[in-house]
Amino acid sequence: MKIYKAFAKVNIFLKITGMRGDYHEIISRFMKVNSLYDELSFRKKTTIDFEIIGDFSCTVEQNTIYKAYKALKESIKSDSLEKLMQSYAIKVEKKIPAFAGLGGGSSDAATYLHMCNEVLHLGLSQNELASIGSKVGADVAFFIYGYESANVSGIGEIVEQYKEDILDFEIFTPKVEISTPKVYKSYRENFYAPIDATEIEKLKNMSSLYVLNEIKADEANDLFKPALEEYKELKNHYKQGYFFSGSGSSFFKLLS
Repeated sequence: MKIYKAFAKVNIFLKITGMRGDYHEIISRFMKVNSLYDELSFRKKTTIDFEIIGDFSCTVEQNTIYKAYKALKESIKSDSLEKLMQSYAIKVEKKIPAFAGLGGGSSDAATYLHMCNEVLHLGLSQNELASIGSKVGADVAFFIYGYESANVSGIGEIVEQYKEDILDFEIFTPKVEISTPKVYKSYRENFYAPIDATEIEKLKNMSSLYVLNEIKADEANDLFKPALEEYKELKNHYKQGYFFSGSGSSFFKLLS
């Protein structure tokens, strides 16, 4: 049975650019982590219920893979997908930690959409898959496109490839379960200072290597300070030279 890899990502930088209703608009450099990925595959099963085999703390209905299934089903208006999932479970070998700022749930959802597109011969384009994925989560589009590095903006739906050499990272994830909405709320109430168009363009053109060598961790990621504010224990895990990914709790640095 074919194994599909769902890669992790890190945020080289993540800056808030404004608000769109209740959502924060961002500019962020996402980079794929080649050394860290979940493995997804179809597995034959005997029950007709939607089934995910793997180490998850959430219910099936809360899982991003199930949400991707519902979004795809609504989009294609065909019973082929339902028949597939009545015969097969999705098996996930989970390597990417949850609540870690590494995009594991979004990557799983994107990979599942690619799997279904392939085995059912749906013929959906990457843009169509990204549009479906955006109903599941803001980061899904990046994983749909499969770029090694990209500038991600809007609320995560605008993904522009950034051509550069992929970097190797050392990542560690403290056992601190972080709520992304809580961190954004703290940012909005205590740290809100969106950057302007000039700064956005400057960041979009900086190489990831330059950012990691020249910018401090708390300046590169607007969510680092609010995360430290809400989760004081993070300070005990932070080490000089490491950067903060997404809303956390993972830290990463370049492998020397």
